[in-house]
Amino acid sequence: MFHGSIKKKHVHIKFTYIILDIVHLTINKYIRKHNKLINIMSMLFLNQRVLAFLFLFFFFNAYGQTAFPVVKAHEKKIKTLLKQMSLEEKIGQTCQITLDAILKSDAKGQSIDPPIIDPNKLKTAFSEYKVGSILNVSSHTFSLEQWKIILQSIKEVENKYGLKIPLIYGIDAIHGVNYTVGGTLFPQEIGLAATWNRNLALQFGGVTAYEARATGIPWNFSPVLDLGRQPLWSRFFETLGEDPYLATELGKQIVEGYQGKSAMDAYHVAACLKHFVGYSAPVSGRDRTPAWIPEKFMQELYLPAFKSAIEAGAMTLMINSGDVNGVPGHINHHLLTDVLKNEWGFRGFTVSDWEDFIMLQTVHNVGTNLEDAVVLAFNAGVDMSMVPNNPQYMEYCNAMKSAFSKKRISKKRLDDAVTRILRVKLALGLFEKQNNVGYPLFGSKEHQEIAYQAALESITLLKNEATILPLAKTKKILIAGPTADNLVYLNGAWTHTWQGVDTSFNTKGCLTVLDAFQKEIGAANCLFAKGAELVSVNGWEESILLDTADFLVKAAQVETIVLCLGEMPATEKPGDIRSLNLPKAQLELAQLAYRTGKPVVLVLLEGRPRIIHSIVDDASAIVQCYLPGDQGAKALTDLVYGHENFSGKLPYTYPKYDGIVEFYDHPKSVDRSGKTNQFDAFDPEWEFGFGMSYTEFKFTDVKSNTAVLQMNDSLEISVKVTNTGSREGKEIVQLYVSDRTASMVPAGKKMKAFEKITLKSGESKIVNFTISKKDLEFYNPEKGWGVEPGFFEFQIGNQKVPFEIK
Repeated sequence: MFHGSIKKKHVHIKFTYIILDIVHLTINKYIRKHNKLINIMSMLFLNQRVLAFLFLFFFFNAYGQTAFPVVKAHEKKIKTLLKQMSLEEKIGQTCQITLDAILKSDAKGQSIDPPIIDPNKLKTAFSEYKVGSILNVSSHTFSLEQWKIILQSIKEVENKYGLKIPLIYGIDAIHGVNYTVGGTLFPQEIGLAATWNRNLALQFGGVTAYEARATGIPWNFSPVLDLGRQPLWSRFFETLGEDPYLATELGKQIVEGYQGKSAMDAYHVAACLKHFVGYSAPVSGRDRTPAWIPEKFMQELYLPAFKSAIEAGAMTLMINSGDVNGVPGHINHHLLTDVLKNEWGFRGFTVSDWEDFIMLQTVHNVGTNLEDAVVLAFNAGVDMSMVPNNPQYMEYCNAMKSAFSKKRISKKRLDDAVTRILRVKLALGLFEKQNNVGYPLFGSKEHQEIAYQAALESITLLKNEATILPLAKTKKILIAGPTADNLVYLNGAWTHTWQGVDTSFNTKGCLTVLDAFQKEIGAANCLFAKGAELVSVNGWEESILLDTADFLVKAAQVETIVLCLGEMPATEKPGDIRSLNLPKAQLELAQLAYRTGKPVVLVLLEGRPRIIHSIVDDASAIVQCYLPGDQGAKALTDLVYGHENFSGKLPYTYPKYDGIVEFYDHPKSVDRSGKTNQFDAFDPEWEFGFGMSYTEFKFTDVKSNTAVLQMNDSLEISVKVTNTGSREGKEIVQLYVSDRTASMVPAGKKMKAFEKITLKSGESKIVNFTISKKDLEFYNPEKGWGVEPGFFEFQIGNQKVPFEIK
């Protein structure tokens, strides 16, 4: 049974909003009369809006009503403002500039440090061009006091002009408030994905939102919902891995953490989903280069996480800087307007990425001049242009004004964009007087503990030969490798500076890997010889061997070598690489370590899986840390010494060979080998979902409620999980479904559910899953979404159970 996408009509959406307001007001009135109902409703429905939404869900589910809050008073105010606003004020609302555009600069045009607002530049931006948004941090992290001074200066000036519409300030707080001194830094998203822990994703979002608001910023350019299926891509570490279900589940938790469960308050921020859509799949692997994504894969892989986050109430969305199937993301009317706004009912606003209106002309070559590019992007559905620099933002505003006068941009489209922007500003409370709310938990031990737990549950044990881990504290060790002695290798890019390589801004008091090991067993028992260094040669990542004699002398004095390998922090175009192979000198250092005859524990600090096949077999243990953040080194040592247990699982398929990218959900054809004439060609280093522990788990009694499923029924599945090892541990129960035969080539298997559980030694637990018809659907470009009768199987662990759909 297949069904096409339901096209939502504006009249249906508008009618739904009116009914929602009525139901919401009715519930409020009833609760005021019946106070006892408040607690019951809080427990059952979380808040009154959710109850109203649940009531309406059964009536308007077909129209895909999103969770973005509808406030009648806000909609009324927006209509009033639109009538009062001049053309310049409306255009200004669609313009976003970087902080540097209004800072004082030196003779070379560089912003001075410490930053100081230039009143003349600020006046021009607000008085003449009516700019509605600012982003960024200048060159490096600011203190809370610096943020306060800058934002107060902006606020004082903006109130003097026009209708006093407040600006909206945005920042890339992508793994905590990474641009505020003393903020809590979490693992990057790829590490968060490795936790497979929905609650940690929620807590990550909540802490980040709280500390962003403490900084004074209400809008966060996060989460990244691009799918991590091209490991060459420099922003792979910003993704939630290769699987759309995992990315969807964790992504909507992050959004809820950022925005809260109910009305916006002073402790939450607007989320911004990045980067809609297909940005992460460049064919070349290089950043901002073309992707080719057939509609089937777009629907099944790249769109689901965005759609789910929109349904969860995400307020804003940033556009893909690249192009998909020859169409730049910023002029893709089908995706931006037909799908996102009309079909999904998105009511927030879209924002371009850095200078992307300009790059439509200068890079993508789809417009003969800036005005052409502006018209194409704005009419496609981009509501706000990130034209960061000065004077380029002025050129944008003038181009918009010219296009409007020529009727190339309609009043209806301009008003729609401004409406969306004002709707978010009103939802954030930016028009209201800001109360002096305290933020005593900023950078607190409580927040650091959550970041530590995220790092702890992300770090993944990939090999543990002869159970060398946990290490005994009595063993003398050598710490070596280029990533061992600096926090930048724990955090990666977007940390204090854009590329994250400036060591002078590292968080005070946080431990490097070397620091953490020396603190654990004492400096006398923990020697250090770096052995190799990561360097940049003409902008390309390389590694060089250092004093190997010193390395060998110290290796002879210890029982075990802990070798820390990885890559330089980098993102976007500077993060482009030519190969997934780990830089050669690091491989040579590993081979040198093996020749000592001492057990070697490889510790990987990397934003993407680098090829290490030549050094895997001789390693005694391999630990994947990803980019675990400021608390990562402490988490690592607690795991390596057995104070805590490993529970991370790979959120991607770790490749074995450079040039061969494989995914867990590959079709059967990928398995076919011309060498053995068997179906054994799929050969990654480690599979998606793999990760070891200090204990063992057994899956038994896998059951389902039926072997024959009617089209509209659900499959109830249960499995008994037992900890058969000697210590407590966490296990991720993963449920996969396979379609044995279909009218289009089916995936080998697809993850449809997972649950992370904790079991004591000897303890058992029954884990239940429900699989509906929707979970079994696939996308046919000619027919839409649907499921076909036939034979399927589900898999938990190594147990497979067949079932049939009739």
